[in-house]
Amino acid sequence: MRRKALKAAFPCTIPIMTGFIFLGAAYGIYMNASGFSFVYPLFMSMLIYGGSLEFVAVEMLLSPFAPLQVFIMALLIQARHLFYGLSMLDKFRGTGWKKFYLIYGMCDETFSVNYTADIPEDVDRGWFMFFVTLLNQFYWVASATTGGIIGSLLKINTDGISFVMTAMFVVIFMDQWLKEDQHLSSLIGLGVSLICLLIFGADSFMIPTMITIVVLLTVLRHRLEKEEN
Repeated sequence: MRRKALKAAFPCTIPIMTGFIFLGAAYGIYMNASGFSFVYPLFMSMLIYGGSLEFVAVEMLLSPFAPLQVFIMALLIQARHLFYGLSMLDKFRGTGWKKFYLIYGMCDETFSVNYTADIPEDVDRGWFMFFVTLLNQFYWVASATTGGIIGSLLKINTDGISFVMTAMFVVIFMDQWLKEDQHLSSLIGLGVSLICLLIFGADSFMIPTMITIVVLLTVLRHRLEKEEN
């Protein structure tokens, strides 16, 4: 039963593996260039396991100690997982002890596969989702750790490597823009970011921006869903 579920799950994770190899390695190299050994990306990729948050966490570790600001930032960045969790309640029902790991290991890519996958009738649904989650996390942890090791072994010029985080968010935004028929949510993000940048300045605009965007998207949720449909 487990082997059959693993064989069914692995092909679904291959596209994610190819993306995680490059992005995870870039994250590991970025950590090393910022002064951290490979142990940091190893444990951060296992315990935080949130790609965008892990990149932001590098700057948090290098900044003055501000636990409340870090907590708010982490909560807002990962707030989308609240909605992921609600939509997976029925799918996780009846999976037993595996449910705890399925909740812990759910990232954007794993959610997409487990929510949309056409699971064969002769494959156990709980084990299929478990192996999708496990494989995806393994790809990320292995890639991030390897990147950290490579960064420490190769004496290469890492000036500008921190731009990988900016590039990642730009790519995510452009991908979302191309998928949308209506761009209201994207325009809200751009507009709010610009206004908060002008009001609060470059050093303090992030948290008010995230709070404002979350509030506006929550208030306009039904309108956005109606326009998308």
